[in-house]
Amino acid sequence: MLFRSFTFKSRKQLPLSKSPLEDQKPSLNLPLSEAITISAQAIGEVMDGRSLTDVLDQLDAHERPIVQSLSFNTLRKWARSQEFIKQFIPKAPAPEVAHLLSVAIALFIHDDAQGKGYASHTIVDQSVRACGEYDKTMYAKGLVNAVLRKVSLATQPSQYPPDPIPMYVPPWWRANLKRHYSKQWQSILFTQAKRAPLILRVNQKQYSREQYQSMLNDVGIASSAIETLAGISLPGALLLANPVPVSDLPGFYSGAVSVQDSGAQLAAALLAPDPNDLILDACSAPGGKTAHLLELADCEMLALEIDEARLGKIQGNLDRLRLQSNKVKVLKGDASKATWWDGVLFDKILLDAPCSASGIVARHPDIPFLRRQSDIADLQKKQREILTQTWKMLKPGGLLLYVTCSVFPEEGEDQAIWFAQQHANALRLDAPGQLLPTEVNDGFYYALFKKNGQ
Repeated sequence: MLFRSFTFKSRKQLPLSKSPLEDQKPSLNLPLSEAITISAQAIGEVMDGRSLTDVLDQLDAHERPIVQSLSFNTLRKWARSQEFIKQFIPKAPAPEVAHLLSVAIALFIHDDAQGKGYASHTIVDQSVRACGEYDKTMYAKGLVNAVLRKVSLATQPSQYPPDPIPMYVPPWWRANLKRHYSKQWQSILFTQAKRAPLILRVNQKQYSREQYQSMLNDVGIASSAIETLAGISLPGALLLANPVPVSDLPGFYSGAVSVQDSGAQLAAALLAPDPNDLILDACSAPGGKTAHLLELADCEMLALEIDEARLGKIQGNLDRLRLQSNKVKVLKGDASKATWWDGVLFDKILLDAPCSASGIVARHPDIPFLRRQSDIADLQKKQREILTQTWKMLKPGGLLLYVTCSVFPEEGEDQAIWFAQQHANALRLDAPGQLLPTEVNDGFYYALFKKNGQ
């Protein structure tokens, strides 16, 4: 069973989802009241420290789109919804009721960019019904009805100006951004509070970008090319005008295209794989960057991943993209240790290090709820351990690309400076450094090193 005390319906473990972690149009197969109930319980799981991705992965295919959409919307508007709950309920309600109210209130906090939302009376009616579908909220139907009617009036355009930063981030997180980005911190949070765009990476072993754009046009999906990012050419990047389920993308299941942020697509471009290269992807799950490298060159590849449960995602991506070969190996192992290594030096190493994920909040709005300030020091330590170990595995003259999906300098530039100071044979080459989130890319950090000597 997915949710604790979730009584009206059982849940089963499903195969890996084929849907991208992107908002999708709600499915008409699931009543809104039931979707609100499930979403509220999913939010409860996040508040208990569980990844929303893990929760969503256990839903049935017809449930996931609407539950994902509602859950994402709730987390993005968390700060404002909690203000309303405190305003209209002096005594804090039970968590189950508070989470249901948070889902419902977020539906009232609407902006024009989201398109037409639900009618106010529908939100109230379906939320009250949702109370009756779960025994821990059944008693609160009157309270929910009264609060939501007040919220409905309070959020009328004439009464409620849009909040530029409606989402929640912990005080320590906000302070970090203010300290390092005194002029940009608000724009960072504003950008990350919006729904992330759907960006594709065309598999250039199958199609050119222009060919695939034509295929999209044929099925009525509008797109535009992302030619460059940070001065680096991205020949396979496409931005969709509106997100669609991957099942609507021509040739998706035969490997024509992948969902990948433009910022993430820089990794393969910077390493520039050659067919003669032996490459290590040191922290490879779910395999997007591994696949991109193999799309650019038929190189010898070792994809390493410490989490055995995630190895299947790498294999699944490679299978779908038709990139499996006797030159590609997927292996369970800890990149901070050498127990898995056969002693053969690598020509190039991609180190997409474990990090806070503070740069990809637009795609994973549960991240600010899951991180603790103490996590940063722990992550720094792990990043340094992996950097130190993998550097020993690199050939003289080889390249190591250090990547994080973070906007915290403690995980980016600070680590690059430390690494160069610790290794006299590390020559730092041109790379984008810190990329802040924009409307076409998530936040990433890139540092590229060449190993000097014999």
